[in-house]
Amino acid sequence: MVGIVPSSYYREPSLGRKGNNPSKYTYHQSKGFVSQEDVVNAVKEILNHEFIDCGYRLMTSYLKKEGYNINHKKLYRIMKEAGLLKLENRIDRSGSGRKFVKYRVVHTTRPLECLEMDIKMVWIPHVGKNAYLLSVIDIHSRRILKDYFSFTIKQNHVIALLSSLFEDYNYPENIVIRSDNGSQFLAKKVREYLSLIGIQQEFTHVATPEENAHIEAYHGILKKEVFTRFDYRHFGEIEQILKRYVKFYNNERLHGLLGRITPMEKWNSDKHLILMEKLTA
Repeated sequence: MVGIVPSSYYREPSLGRKGNNPSKYTYHQSKGFVSQEDVVNAVKEILNHEFIDCGYRLMTSYLKKEGYNINHKKLYRIMKEAGLLKLENRIDRSGSGRKFVKYRVVHTTRPLECLEMDIKMVWIPHVGKNAYLLSVIDIHSRRILKDYFSFTIKQNHVIALLSSLFEDYNYPENIVIRSDNGSQFLAKKVREYLSLIGIQQEFTHVATPEENAHIEAYHGILKKEVFTRFDYRHFGEIEQILKRYVKFYNNERLHGLLGRITPMEKWNSDKHLILMEKLTA
């Protein structure tokens, strides 16, 4: 009579959510069916980790590793009802004789094929000045291979870090290491050292951090998961936190672009390529 399509209204009000009621139980591999409260407690326990701060999709992978048979849609509803959802911050990736990068996107087939290094400033409140973090990442596995944290980073520190790194591994030929155009990386002694040991060095173009995207992303993650979450005052405090975080990042933090596995799981999956760490006497 009033021109309303019949399928758009009900003879009687539905009084709530349409469709079947959602299941109140979730299957666990060892515990059997557990209640929604158990799932919420498991999520809270994971979020209580000092470094984990993730959304429902990555949390689904963490729960599956702990034996829960749950999909991301169900977990989204559970976390939303429990007030555990958070909006995830997204990382914005928008000298003569130097060899600049040819390809912005790097496609690797093994660990230690292409590395990236960069320096990040870290504010130290107690002394009122910045310290500096030099990090080296393996692009293929996303493993942090080495880092160095100090109030001063010069060319000799870069050489010492790289020397220590390449002494640890039986690295293959044709390995490439990328960096921006910082003075520590442009230094003649650094370039001579890398050339001497057979490492190819290439530099990103000016104002193109996306050409060094993997290490930039890692430092962005540090800002989100460490520097903005911990109320530190002294150099020694944040130094110890960073040491714990690198261990967590390599061995426990699930990486979305790796297929929800850790960097070390990716690294070890390619150990047949004879890139094993050297055995110490």
